[in-house]
Amino acid sequence: MRAMQSPSAPLATHLPPEALRIQALARRHTTPCGDGDLVWHTWGDGEPLVLLHGGSGSWTHWIRNVEALAAAGRRVVVPDLPGFGDSAQPAEGQDADAVAPALAKGMRDLLGDAPVDVVGFSFGGLCGALMAVDAPQQLRRLVLVGAPGLGLRSRRLPLTSWRDQPTEEGQRAAHRSNLATLMLHHDEAIDDLAVSLQAANVPRDRMHRRKLALTDILLHKLPEIRCPLDAIYGEEDALYRDAIPELKARLATAPTLGELVLVPDVGHWIQYEAAEAFNRELLRLLG
Repeated sequence: MRAMQSPSAPLATHLPPEALRIQALARRHTTPCGDGDLVWHTWGDGEPLVLLHGGSGSWTHWIRNVEALAAAGRRVVVPDLPGFGDSAQPAEGQDADAVAPALAKGMRDLLGDAPVDVVGFSFGGLCGALMAVDAPQQLRRLVLVGAPGLGLRSRRLPLTSWRDQPTEEGQRAAHRSNLATLMLHHDEAIDDLAVSLQAANVPRDRMHRRKLALTDILLHKLPEIRCPLDAIYGEEDALYRDAIPELKARLATAPTLGELVLVPDVGHWIQYEAAEAFNRELLRLLG
């Protein structure tokens, strides 16, 4: 029997126990978004640190980071981006240029006017960069993690259709294959938790017309970013491992670029596959 998930069902309905444990430690907040709410989770206290997840994701892209970053003294603030997870779609648009203003408004509603540190993973990095240009007063520092939009790829990696699988077992096999193709470098990193998170998140992606990640929009925006900027990429990221010199050169066009940290032997989902190293490097960059 086909085991399809309804995108209208709460994300927690399909989260594995470890994700539910970490979610139970958080405070839940909502701010207006489109015809509904933008859903946020926060852990800890101190200076806000906003983490933006990747495409087809949710707050769970940071499941191995929120506790450590909160323990380091930060108030870790993680939204389900507009159109993903439990958050409503933005009022207009289906891509990062619609998510960024909706997210900026939600940040003001939740955190006030003081600038904050923002870390954006993949699609979330592109959203963070657009915010840094269009709402510069809101960002104190931006850290890009495996962000696209540098003109280094014009086609998507070939992924397996999980929707065509008639059983839950087949769907999980498709999610496992896609994690290997795009997200994680080592087979042993593709554990049951990663597969379960992928299976919970992907059906709740309602932003199906995203194409900006395949353009060079970030490359054109980098010279306009005025806040301090750093970047963390995996050396074995399937999107960039064959173009590391070009990656370095294109990021270097940002006038405020501090460091590009290349994490060895790790893929696109760095903060999951090498959580300890990622947390250490991120906290060092944040000072």
